[in-house]
Amino acid sequence: MCGVVGIIGSSEAAQEAFLGLTTLQHRGQDAAGILTHDSDGFHRVKNLGLVESVFTRENMKTLTGNIAIGHTRYSTVGRGDIMDVQPFLLNYPFGLGMVHNGNIINCEELTHELKVKLHRHLLTHSDTEIILNLFAENLAEFAQKNNKLDFEMICQATDKVFQKISGSYSIVGLVAEQGLWAFRDPHSIRPLILGIRKGKRFGESDNISYMISSESVSLSFLGYEIVRDIRPGEVIFIDEELKVYSKVLDANAPPRPCMFEWVYFASPESIIDGVPVYGARIQLGQNLANIVKKKIESNEIQADMIVPVPETSRIAAIRLSEELKIPYREVLIKNRYIKRTFILDSHEKRQSAVKLKLSPVRSEIEGKNVLLVDDSIVRGTTSKKIIELVRAAGAKKVYFLSTCPPIQHPCFYGIDFPSENELIASHKSLKDIEQELEADAVIYQDLEGLKKAISVFQKGGQNPCTACLDGKYPTDITLGKRFAEQRLKDRKKVE
Repeated sequence: MCGVVGIIGSSEAAQEAFLGLTTLQHRGQDAAGILTHDSDGFHRVKNLGLVESVFTRENMKTLTGNIAIGHTRYSTVGRGDIMDVQPFLLNYPFGLGMVHNGNIINCEELTHELKVKLHRHLLTHSDTEIILNLFAENLAEFAQKNNKLDFEMICQATDKVFQKISGSYSIVGLVAEQGLWAFRDPHSIRPLILGIRKGKRFGESDNISYMISSESVSLSFLGYEIVRDIRPGEVIFIDEELKVYSKVLDANAPPRPCMFEWVYFASPESIIDGVPVYGARIQLGQNLANIVKKKIESNEIQADMIVPVPETSRIAAIRLSEELKIPYREVLIKNRYIKRTFILDSHEKRQSAVKLKLSPVRSEIEGKNVLLVDDSIVRGTTSKKIIELVRAAGAKKVYFLSTCPPIQHPCFYGIDFPSENELIASHKSLKDIEQELEADAVIYQDLEGLKKAISVFQKGGQNPCTACLDGKYPTDITLGKRFAEQRLKDRKKVE
């Protein structure tokens, strides 16, 4: 999972890319980068670390031009070193830059094709470099016949990429002296949205600028109006004159946006594919309350307070409190300087981070029956540690609620649990999970409740990707096992 932005038509494109990436920091904390272009050529700054530490006043001065793309990284492919940090850049044809949010499953066979058949030299372990080289190879074929880039050439090159790669991909790129382009995979697994701004900003005269981002929160922050989400299988090109071209290349695949965007990853201010994240999380709380209410009525659980696990679960926990008429208490105090623990890349890092991240308020917890609410239970590492902290603070009983159903299957689309062996719900019964976590009870959202929380905001009732819950994958995952093995090897090298 990563965050991507693209801006064209602004004299402060790099500054806006920086601010946009800052609003997307929750999507990745491993690295960040920005690429711009002007009459002097390409300019790029990228490094490991948070957005605010990668970019300085001095290096931002080098990022000149009215077009920029940016990326904030959460590693799901590669080894997490500086070579794998985006944006990536190729000089031929035309001069291409690219950023990517998603995951390609068939990396190994595509790498072989690029190296052996097409004689392309890959410098990194990133699947984004694979996509960029495939796109460039296809574009070069048309560039030999026409020195001037046109939209149809971009469409043909993108269509060939669609035919080659398997997985999820929301792409933003720039072409030197030509414009900004973007495309989204046919199942629209990862989000991508287009915005427009008319009028003055940063002292400019009246003008129009466009922004493409992983989430609408970036658009709102920078004063852009939402135009629409990039459609499934669509490619968009905005030329230097700010004329917008678009075409859906594959309209046959059913849309399957990832349910985890609403459950955990996306900012609560964002609207993903027409569904407000905040509203979906309220509904998750409502639907989970219906399940919990039955257990309270049958005396299976007795609760004195509802306690959210910061940050994501707060919205659902508030709705649970309202519906169940049980007091809401924020008694797990968060250290704001600690990373999101789920997206840390090892068991040891997650365990130590939980200790630093959360501090229980003993005076409120002692002697109470506590309903802990979290967005999900993935590996169980964080959940177990939190329960341990609450018990150590004197809780009489600790119940653990998940707004997401049991995660039983690996994800190959950009969330870093590629092997079912690391998923606590894949090989344990509910009773076993309760014993493993040392909880008095574990209560999960059901699949129907999750889907309803999202579909209630949709006119067409599109079906989200729930492959990690039910094993129904939207794409071919034949090579998924090999991908998982490689990812686990890469993690060990980083550790």
